Amino acid sequence: MSAIEAETADGPIEIINVLFALHPNFGAQELVGPLEVLTKALHKPNDPATKAFSCSIVASSQGVTSSSGLTVKADMDYEDALEDLDEYHVLIVPGGSGIDELLAKQAEPYNLIKAYAELQQKDPSKERTLLAIGTGSLLLAHAGLLQGLSATTHPAYYTKMEIICKEAARRGHLEQTDVMEENYVVNNARFDLGENPEENPFILTKRPDGRRKSIARKGSNAWKESVKRRESNARRAALKLGGLRVITSGGVTSGFDASLYMVAAMVSHDSALEVSRILQLSWNKGVTVEGIDV
Repeated sequence: MSAIEAETADGPIEIINVLFALHPNFGAQELVGPLEVLTKALHKPNDPATKAFSCSIVASSQGVTSSSGLTVKADMDYEDALEDLDEYHVLIVPGGSGIDELLAKQAEPYNLIKAYAELQQKDPSKERTLLAIGTGSLLLAHAGLLQGLSATTHPAYYTKMEIICKEAARRGHLEQTDVMEENYVVNNARFDLGENPEENPFILTKRPDGRRKSIARKGSNAWKESVKRRESNARRAALKLGGLRVITSGGVTSGFDASLYMVAAMVSHDSALEVSRILQLSWNKGVTVEGIDV
């Protein structure tokens, strides 16, 4: 599968490919919420031809059932997903009550997550994002991907998250994880202001409401430029995990907020605000580590 391009009057717009990695007893809202947010995002308001994201689902079986009894049909199995992993710009890992069993067995999507991180380290020229929702972050912690980073998880699992991160540090490079009690936490954001903010392609000169300067990204063209610019590639390679943007979110509805962050970061701030309006969501911000928030 290759990235699809939508033709517009201004030329082709690359669609951002997203893969949801499901497991038995996943949290239904942790899939459906972000899926609704991403599929509503447009590069241009009221223009369906400028759809920003294309979403697919991977699971170990053709049908996978959530903890609330919702059965979802998968687009592919994990073997196929591993073969095509380089085609995806975003990997999303919902949590749910099935996480403890996954940790004990190191079952999928455990290996897929590690392979995605390894892919970024081998090829940092591409901008990739890994989002774990709720207890999904425990899989990232156990795999050692959160060493030296900051992260959050479902509030009922803060202590368990800290324990898993410390155990991973002892097995790895002894780098600790800062477990934060936040709505969502973004690492490797890469949206630094630079010496001259006016020349930064990732920020607007003022907020859409005109009140003050915005730290919002300009939109899809900026996302494409971040992949092409040599300075972006060099900076990405110097970051942990090859610059893989790692986002972890808290409880179930935090997945909505983290997904709105992704829309703002990868499409535009205006698009995120429009999605929140359509879905009647109040966008509760999280924390961006060593970067600027959108």
